Amino acid sequence: MQGSTYETFTVGRFYFEMGDPIAAAQVLAPLAAEEPESRSVLELLGRAYFHSAQLHKAEETFRRIVELDPCDSWAHIALARSLERQSRDEEAAAHRRMHAAMSGGSLD
Repeated sequence: MQGSTYETFTVGRFYFEMGDPIAAAQVLAPLAAEEPESRSVLELLGRAYFHSAQLHKAEETFRRIVELDPCDSWAHIALARSLERQSRDEEAAAHRRMHAAMSGGSLD
């Protein structure tokens, strides 16, 4: 897809908001490759993967966000939920605890 980063992101967000996370991921994945440190692109891409049950890709994307910012409590809980949906509860527990510590004690 040609266009500016903003235009491409807007198209991806439109697909996501319209309930088509697969199309959103298809638009956003190349953008994330071009902008590997863009938190907004990575967050929306991770959500699109998660909502389309592409759990391994969601996990990889949320891990990337945690690498970029280890203090991002949202990224930790998103990663935990991706791991839990893959029945990897023990791995998820560490990220739930990190989220709880950063957000004032809630494990959700």
